[in-house]
Amino acid sequence: MRILVTGFDPFDGESCNPSWDAVSQLSEQIAGAEIVTKCVPTEFRRATVEVSEAIDELAPDAVVLVGQAGGRADVTPERVAINLEDARIPDNAGAQPIDVPVADDGPAAYFSTLPVKAMVSAIRDAGLPASLSNSAGTFVCNDLMYGVLHYLAVTGRTAIRSGFVHVPFVPEQAARHEGTPSLPLDDIVCALSAAIEAVVTVQDDPQIALGTTH
Repeated sequence: MRILVTGFDPFDGESCNPSWDAVSQLSEQIAGAEIVTKCVPTEFRRATVEVSEAIDELAPDAVVLVGQAGGRADVTPERVAINLEDARIPDNAGAQPIDVPVADDGPAAYFSTLPVKAMVSAIRDAGLPASLSNSAGTFVCNDLMYGVLHYLAVTGRTAIRSGFVHVPFVPEQAARHEGTPSLPLDDIVCALSAAIEAVVTVQDDPQIALGTTH
């Protein structure tokens, strides 16, 4: 197997982005699968174009997209991406779309095709905090998750599984945001490794209760 794993460059005034910092430290092989990593820009549409080009070039078996979610305490695989761009802040190219669809011809949402519940369980089994998220937001992370799943759908390559994982701030970021939770970078690397191992080894996601009441 070959797994493409991506992270983002820093945005919103941050000097680092733990998504790429962690992804860049992943082992070249996890559970026997080849790991290929790529840093993508925190820019609407362009991130999807770059990942789509990498998919064309590499023909991976799965794509694991990773992004920063400052304020979250857990590593959170995302269940769903919605067809909406609604940016509270500009992206790194200065774009700030509001109430714009990701794809005019796309469905309202795409569900992750990764075994997200198995990924949560694997991260927890590694002794690290994880939960299943039902919202990837409306910024570039959601845009990329939706965009890649839409690209795979319209090109008939739905056998390539794809989805998104959000990671918390690292401590040096949280130190500038009082009261914000964080996770050491080594722990994020470990959590992502566990999640990717689940992607490699689990075909059918287990039916376990990971929903929320609100």
